[in-house]
Amino acid sequence: MFTKPSQWKALAGALLIAGSAGPAVAASRVTIAVTETIASTNPIADSVNLMYGVWCQIYGCWTRYNDKTQTYVSDFFESWKVEDPQIWVFTMKPGLKRHNGEPVVAEDFVHSINRIKTDPQSRQAYNVAEVTEVLIRDPRTIVLKTKSPAAPLPDYLTFVFVMSKAQWDAHGRDADKDAFGIGPYRLKKLVVDQYIVLEKDPKHPDVSTDNPDELVFQIMREPEQRVTALFNGEAQIAQFVPPHMVDRVQQNPASKIVMSDSVEAMFVAMSPLAPPFDKKEVRQAVGYAIDRDTIIKRVLQDQATKINGPVGPGQVGYATNIDYKYTYDPAKSRELLKKAGYSDGVAVDFYATIGRYTLDKQICEAIAQMLTRAGFKVTLKTPEWSTLWSNVQKGGVPFYYMGRGSIIDPSVMMQQYFGTGGSPRIGYSNPELDKLLVKERETFDHDARMKVLQQAMGMINDEAPAVFLWRHQMAWGLSKSVDYTPEANGYIYGSKIHLKSK
Repeated sequence: MFTKPSQWKALAGALLIAGSAGPAVAASRVTIAVTETIASTNPIADSVNLMYGVWCQIYGCWTRYNDKTQTYVSDFFESWKVEDPQIWVFTMKPGLKRHNGEPVVAEDFVHSINRIKTDPQSRQAYNVAEVTEVLIRDPRTIVLKTKSPAAPLPDYLTFVFVMSKAQWDAHGRDADKDAFGIGPYRLKKLVVDQYIVLEKDPKHPDVSTDNPDELVFQIMREPEQRVTALFNGEAQIAQFVPPHMVDRVQQNPASKIVMSDSVEAMFVAMSPLAPPFDKKEVRQAVGYAIDRDTIIKRVLQDQATKINGPVGPGQVGYATNIDYKYTYDPAKSRELLKKAGYSDGVAVDFYATIGRYTLDKQICEAIAQMLTRAGFKVTLKTPEWSTLWSNVQKGGVPFYYMGRGSIIDPSVMMQQYFGTGGSPRIGYSNPELDKLLVKERETFDHDARMKVLQQAMGMINDEAPAVFLWRHQMAWGLSKSVDYTPEANGYIYGSKIHLKSK
């Protein structure tokens, strides 16, 4: 099933499924051509935006960000409160049941956080690093204790999928293959690094009859492949249509473009653990070497917005006056390299993603040329995305281009990439920054916390373990048979996709 490209067109139309009574009815399917990895049936074994959205709509998430109201909501809890700066109390919604009819119980929440912390395959422990204990006060009341005051805790918990303790106790890791959750879609089939098929739960209160009965996420990393699939009817939604293909999709009579502002921060990362990036001057030289305006205009055709830190307009902590000094200045780059002891330039390997982000290969080629003009001797490396991502997570790539998605509140991202011990992805450590990162998490007053966040972002910019570039304005290719408004965080929910009546 679904193993050959030629099969997709045949399977993209309606299937016949038997109803409980009366004649067979047509089941609708929407296929989405996507670019990210599908690593495992284990929902915590990967850390990519696509899979966060997939598992959230299967299992349900502890909290979710509603970009329309700019508030946090929950699939599981009717309310929560801060009882003490280090004690949060959550009250469950009554009567929650999983796809197999099993009730959601308080023990599921304890199990889910403990598994994220202890599962050897987990790539998400940093999301709940602040949580020290999960307690059951009564059958509907869950208490989280944190090791220090944690003002952004609702944002951390958006990454927590609530899994069944009973299923784990009965089946161990095999429980992941069934993935019984409370979400609007159920897991039907998953083939690692190829595709996922989800099936609508018609009884779920968040779905309607015009949501697709089946939702297929098919990896197609080449833009041409995604657009061709859209035109051929093999896909109804094509993720990340590059700027030079937008008009082509718009002019096709059966398709259209929908634009969305991404909350994914694109950046160049540099590990201070690896020479020459152990010297701040070299990292700063990279910042001055990159002409962001030219890349946005000529490569991205103005479909991106510069950012001077991990966040931009509409995200928590954004301010227009964040200290960012890296205007394009190759002479300044050469001066900094000389100051760092590299008067004759310095050789670096620069790792690029290919087919993961919009025009990433072309962007990285342009950056490599700019670095060369500024005195670097650049070798551009282009491994497969899955290989590069795996090595980045292990701390094995000193210099690379990448994005960090799902940033509403930047607290997790800043700790993950720049806090001491946050993750190996950059390996940066600065006691002064650590103090600021702790302070922002402990500050519950909104205005005061914003000032601390901005101070921390200014310090990151000065130290330059990463040089922030832009947020893409994402072009989604849609068949005219569907309506879909992309989420701010990039998650793709079947309940947001609506099929038009013929």
